[in-house]
Amino acid sequence: MARFEPAALPDLLPVFYRRLFPHGAYGRWLGYGGVVKNYFQLREFSFTLRDDVYVRFQSFGSPQELERELQKTNPYKIDIGAVYSHRPNQHNTVHMGAFQPQEKELVFDIDMTDYDDVRTCCSSADICSKCWTLMTIAVRIIDRALVEDLGMKHRLWVYSGRRGVHCWVCDDAVRKWSPALRAAAVEYLTLVKGGAETVKKVNLSEPIHPFIRRSVDVVEKYFETYALVGQDILGSPENWDKVLALIPEDHREALQAEFPKKRNSVQRWELLKGRMERTRRTTAAAKGTACYADWEVMLQFCFPRLDINVSKGVGHLLKSPFSVHPKTGRISVPLDLQKLDQFDPFAVPTISSLCHELDAAGADEEQEDGAETEPKRRARDYKRTSLAPYVRLFEHFVEDMERARRGEKLRRSDLEGDF
Repeated sequence: MARFEPAALPDLLPVFYRRLFPHGAYGRWLGYGGVVKNYFQLREFSFTLRDDVYVRFQSFGSPQELERELQKTNPYKIDIGAVYSHRPNQHNTVHMGAFQPQEKELVFDIDMTDYDDVRTCCSSADICSKCWTLMTIAVRIIDRALVEDLGMKHRLWVYSGRRGVHCWVCDDAVRKWSPALRAAAVEYLTLVKGGAETVKKVNLSEPIHPFIRRSVDVVEKYFETYALVGQDILGSPENWDKVLALIPEDHREALQAEFPKKRNSVQRWELLKGRMERTRRTTAAAKGTACYADWEVMLQFCFPRLDINVSKGVGHLLKSPFSVHPKTGRISVPLDLQKLDQFDPFAVPTISSLCHELDAAGADEEQEDGAETEPKRRARDYKRTSLAPYVRLFEHFVEDMERARRGEKLRRSDLEGDF
């Protein structure tokens, strides 16, 4: 893969926006079938330009106008905001207080830096294949709950380009949700609570909610490989003391005495887990209070950590899919949930590697029929690069939404025909 150099962005971005960015599907996505008049025109876009020049409240009359502007300004980053009451680019002409966000996708932002207290391999903006498992777990838990518990259909999961993932829930009804409803959804999906000074961040009590049970089922599939082997959370007295701090005192002392006799984290975890399971069986028989300390540890180390402010604010901006990350050069690509466990953030194409692939394909192209029109050639360009599967994934997502919209239209016309 061609090495990415941030200094090359001014040369690479014009090629990206002219020949690779999926303008067609992107416009169809944010236009939502034109069902609501001026929906696209009322959407805020924000551009980050060279030298961190930040331009908010951009809006465009059509996807084609947005395409022309992207190719003219070549932003380092694109953020998407809300659909407003008035065109965002005219917000200065509107009476103060009248310009308000009306609708937006329900979005989730999961960032690896929020796990710094429980990962030992990396910290801050750094990630590796070991801790990336946390993002896999987060997508699995949140997506299952969105579909099965909250009844949502159209979810677009996107790699941020560096150290996290974003989710865009695009259902018509959900886009109309108030901040209070959005906050309630995040609250439902939150188990890890408390800041840096809070030692025990997960506290479970009976009856255990089905959402928690299902989340534990997801974590269990990854826990041994990720936490016990990869992070070695019980590998040394220093490490296991952090875990034992989350265990009730009446179990802590016995485990502290037994842990040194075991060979590794896996064996120590079996000991801890076995003890908790026995207490649950005996308390169930005696109708006492069960202890779920093993579940609490698993959830504290692995459960998704959501940024509530990003999700509840209708006017909050979030980085656009297919934006280029200016530090890593990686593209914010959609995630294929069917192949989520195989996703490797380090294998995601960078703007450098894509332009290199285009150059290589260009040599072949010169030997082809020169009569082909520029739009046709451009429409085919991305297919010659490693961006192709991600664009196709995005197109499938948009097509599924369009199909659902047509189905809903037919259903309504049938209903109206019955009267």
